[in-house]
Amino acid sequence: MAMDEQALKAQLDGLIERWEGEIVEFKRGVTGFSTSDLGKYFSALANAANLNDSDNAWLIFGVDDKTRAVIGTQYRQGAGELDKLKMQIADGTEPSITFRAIHELEMPEGRVVLFEIPAAPMGMPIAWQGHYYARAGESLTNLGLDKLDTIRRQTDTTDWTAQLVPNATLDHLDTAAVDKARESFAKKYANRFEHDEVMGWPLATFLDRAKLTVDGKITRAALLLVGKEEAAPLLTPHPAQLTWKLEGPERAYEHFSPPFLLTTTQLYQRIRNIQLRLLPQDELLPIEVSKYDQKIVLEALHNCIAHQDYTRNARVVVVERADRLVFENEGSFFDGQPSDYLEGHRVPRRYRNPFLTQAMAELNMIDTMGYGIHDMYARQVKRYLPLPDYDLSELGAVRLQLYGSVVDAAYSRLLIQKTDLSLVDVLALDRVQKKLPVADDAVTRLKRAGLIEGRKPNFYVSAQVAGATSKKAGYIKTRAQDDEFYAKLLTDYLQKFGQANRADINELLMDKLSDGLSDKQKYNKVSSLLTKLRRRGVIVNRGSDTAPCWHLAESFQRDA
Repeated sequence: MAMDEQALKAQLDGLIERWEGEIVEFKRGVTGFSTSDLGKYFSALANAANLNDSDNAWLIFGVDDKTRAVIGTQYRQGAGELDKLKMQIADGTEPSITFRAIHELEMPEGRVVLFEIPAAPMGMPIAWQGHYYARAGESLTNLGLDKLDTIRRQTDTTDWTAQLVPNATLDHLDTAAVDKARESFAKKYANRFEHDEVMGWPLATFLDRAKLTVDGKITRAALLLVGKEEAAPLLTPHPAQLTWKLEGPERAYEHFSPPFLLTTTQLYQRIRNIQLRLLPQDELLPIEVSKYDQKIVLEALHNCIAHQDYTRNARVVVVERADRLVFENEGSFFDGQPSDYLEGHRVPRRYRNPFLTQAMAELNMIDTMGYGIHDMYARQVKRYLPLPDYDLSELGAVRLQLYGSVVDAAYSRLLIQKTDLSLVDVLALDRVQKKLPVADDAVTRLKRAGLIEGRKPNFYVSAQVAGATSKKAGYIKTRAQDDEFYAKLLTDYLQKFGQANRADINELLMDKLSDGLSDKQKYNKVSSLLTKLRRRGVIVNRGSDTAPCWHLAESFQRDA
């Protein structure tokens, strides 16, 4: 959480008084300070914080590292420049991690920037561009093998997924899953390795680099993610299974075994995912959303796999009910509470299964920065549906409910019309519609904005606000969808018809873009979308620059 100015000033004064140690570094912060050098310091300080049992480390720009005097810095003063740096650091670190926060403090002597760096998670040393760094006095050096092993062994005796599997060999791995793993790894590190280079690595080399094996030896994590189904008995008595269970007038179930890298998608395909039609107030044109968002479902399912307590000999279970999905995994919520991660600021310090977690991050199944919960909530807001609920009432278990229906029409209509609501306010409105207690300060804020009515404890979402805002002229027609909506339309089209030229794509998308855009702006937006999808490796042009013929990339083609 962001510090206020007084707290920041006290923090800076304290750091200057204690001066530099292994977990604090001061720099003048000249404008030309390279991102590469900053990444090296990030790695060194994160590893140092871990080894010193500290929650975080600090890198300070704008303080002379000889005299301790505040001199100010002009480093990345442009709007949004520091936020861009967060993503650049996340892209270059392994496992992917970034600043807990970047604070700016205006002092009489000039601007000071305080980079708050989280400690490397237990068992996971932090590398920058493939190299592990440490502090040596005021200099950078490579992290010594002794310290590297110290961090890696922090969970050796407790991490079930890191243990080697006796008698397991490369023959116990599923070929299709390994191929998918290579593709995912190549996509994640496209800025460092050529695709063909990754695909050409010897199998043992790839598996070690993807953190699935240790010196070529098969781990439990490897069998879970890319092992053959018939290799699952090697994990006995621990059931390596995911279960989908349908409850309601119709009942059904199915068990899914490794390789989880592939079978999580198969489980998702068992879920009945119809289109919902949401009708805004006083409008004849409905908005359609899928009952469940694939990215949210897989994020929730992958989190269950990553955080499952496998020593409890239980399955991960996904229960499909008429109006929601319930995800259940064994083991208490491991680091903090779900609410700690809603705003996307907290980085996990510890993991129950760090070896498995890192392997899943290398294969783009999860992130390790704590963004997963925040992203699930943010995506559900964009779909105008109730927010997920965590249930920790049963000791040693975590349940997540994902809604696939409207609870209160006024809430959904309000989200359709008022797209500028903060996530904090939406969280409070969601509690109102579910008849859950709401904090007094949130009640005051929402009432002042006219978003809720009623008296404690019987508050309700204001239908009048939703109705009034819906009457704004042409709102629905001029409201833009996000790029993922248009990308989904295009990829579905290519999946069905195989290819599309520019005229086909214009016909598909142009009339669905906001009426607030001119024809030229619409054309340019479609061009920008095509460029973005091509760079992501989602689509390929098998025609020419003047006569493009777009196809889905092979790695994105799925069974019809």
